[in-house]
Amino acid sequence: MKSFRILSFFLIIILGLSACAPAPRKELLIYCGITMIRPMREIGDIIEKEEDIKVIIIKGGSGNLLRSIQINNVGDLYLPGSSSYIESATEKNLIIETNLVGYNRATLMVQKGNPLNIGNDLENLADPAYYVVIGNPDSGSIGKETRRILQEKGIYDLVLQNTRELTTDSKDLVSVLVEKRADLVINWFAVSIWDENTMYIETLPINIELAPPKELILASLSTSREPELAKIFIDYAVSAEGQAIFQKYGFGSME
Repeated sequence: MKSFRILSFFLIIILGLSACAPAPRKELLIYCGITMIRPMREIGDIIEKEEDIKVIIIKGGSGNLLRSIQINNVGDLYLPGSSSYIESATEKNLIIETNLVGYNRATLMVQKGNPLNIGNDLENLADPAYYVVIGNPDSGSIGKETRRILQEKGIYDLVLQNTRELTTDSKDLVSVLVEKRADLVINWFAVSIWDENTMYIETLPINIELAPPKELILASLSTSREPELAKIFIDYAVSAEGQAIFQKYGFGSME
């Protein structure tokens, strides 16, 4: 009987402590194209503090992220680097609502100072004199945009024949220039203005008719377990404060 009373006493203490323990924080799961991770992370940090939640951001190539959403069937928000992925996700009944949060555009990039004096003619990408790297259209938005631009120019196959490497995303396209492994790439403009990249990268603008600004669309997913929190995040992203953050990282209006 004494042992029973002691056990009961400890059970009461444990139950009491459990009742006093704080409830686990809610989580918001976001899939984000790797180029836009900085403004999304900054906004995520703000929302975490204001709502006392955990904002988890999975970054990667936009195409790879879309496949993950389909396979895992979880997630609250999706921000790819191209609206074409939103169209694909909509066709798969994965999108509930969309909102414009910024813009990006493709540009040619060379090593800082342009040591080979390369011009901004896209046909230079097909010149075997240059070590050319482009993005894979099956994994990321910059690869898909590169293919579109070069197909419109009529030189995509020629450029592929001259390409030394196909990379997954914009981060890798930065790395090959920083490491001086490539002479010429096509990448998203925004990464060229980030502090750690400006000393290594120089941009060569592409004709705006071939490479117009691309809309960045933040979408709420049909797989969302926290739709109210997703709405709070979206509302902040499209607010003046959120837009200032996107502008800071090079994703503002291209006017």
